[in-house]
Amino acid sequence: MSTIVIIFYFLAAITLATAFLTIYSRNPIHSAIYLVLCFFSIAGHYLLFNAQFLALVHIIVYSGAIMVLFLFTIMLMNLNKEDEVHKPRITRIGALIVFIIMSIVFITIFINSKTIMTGYDTSGEDFQSIKVLGKVLLNEYMFPFEFISILLLVAMIGTVLLTKKEKNNE
Repeated sequence: MSTIVIIFYFLAAITLATAFLTIYSRNPIHSAIYLVLCFFSIAGHYLLFNAQFLALVHIIVYSGAIMVLFLFTIMLMNLNKEDEVHKPRITRIGALIVFIIMSIVFITIFINSKTIMTGYDTSGEDFQSIKVLGKVLLNEYMFPFEFISILLLVAMIGTVLLTKKEKNNE
């Protein structure tokens, strides 16, 4: 087995474990930390694909900005164990069964898949360059790019409005 395959399996195990712990953890702060670890392991996958720019942007945007937004949301919601609705044991068992079934399906697909060997790009265009990525983002994907920014803004405003305490005039 080559070193790349061993690194891939190691990163895949970390990604699956931290994703599961993100969902299964009772403490929301611990869930956020597990999510950051999951984001870093996904960035490791990008590095294995030789997409260094995408890996760094993933770390900056998701592990940085989005996680800060999540942490502020968690802090504003003021989640206490006393206020938490306890989930029935059947819900947890159901989530565990779905996780195991999905893992088996993904592992089966991975084992039965074949490597696709493609030739080198004949256009001579470097798809790793920031210039080409900027052209693609701002030409072909401009509307989805702007739509996502508006969606994130609406989510932030919604979070502030949901956590805002009403003043009593009595």
